[in-house]
Amino acid sequence: MANDAQTLSSAQVVWNGLFKENPIFGLMLGMCPTLAVTTTLQAALTMGGCVIFVLICSNLMISAMRRQLKPHLRILMFTLTIAVFVTIADQFLKAYQPEMSEYLGAYIPLIIVNCLIICRAEACASKQGLRISVIDGLAMGVGFTLSLSLLAGIREILASGKLLGMTVLPLAEDGGWFVPWAGMGFPVGAFVTLGLLLGLVVHLTRKAKG
Repeated sequence: MANDAQTLSSAQVVWNGLFKENPIFGLMLGMCPTLAVTTTLQAALTMGGCVIFVLICSNLMISAMRRQLKPHLRILMFTLTIAVFVTIADQFLKAYQPEMSEYLGAYIPLIIVNCLIICRAEACASKQGLRISVIDGLAMGVGFTLSLSLLAGIREILASGKLLGMTVLPLAEDGGWFVPWAGMGFPVGAFVTLGLLLGLVVHLTRKAKG
């Protein structure tokens, strides 16, 4: 195979990560945290930040050792490399954001087996140079975080009328008109919101092509 780094530009990588191959709305990867941690925007941003950190660092390390990777050991090396940076992120949260660490629970350690991280290691970092691999990790991580944040923002507003603790819809209990939709704070809210957003993305994509 020819040098793949020559076939990708930074702009293409950024476009793919944010839009064309968006991890959630394009590739539908990392669905477990997408449904589980989007009850609040703060949780989604924290998860997204951890994923960005792990993606950039693991892509960088895997790209640096790509010529030494053996076919039968590459998945093991990917997993071990990813595990190192997930552990760093997990310990950082426990030290500096203990409440958020407890709230997210096992979903931070589970980043190790997140399909998105392993996918980028296999599809990009093991084949591309350092620059493209880092840009890919950043773009995919930001695309993932933006998608999580959109889902979480909608759910948090509809479930409580608030966003990041600030009231954004006039609550009925305070004399306003909005009655919170309690279901949006439960798993059903995640499935309904994600389904509607995916439907909207498909509709807009077909409309753009047609």
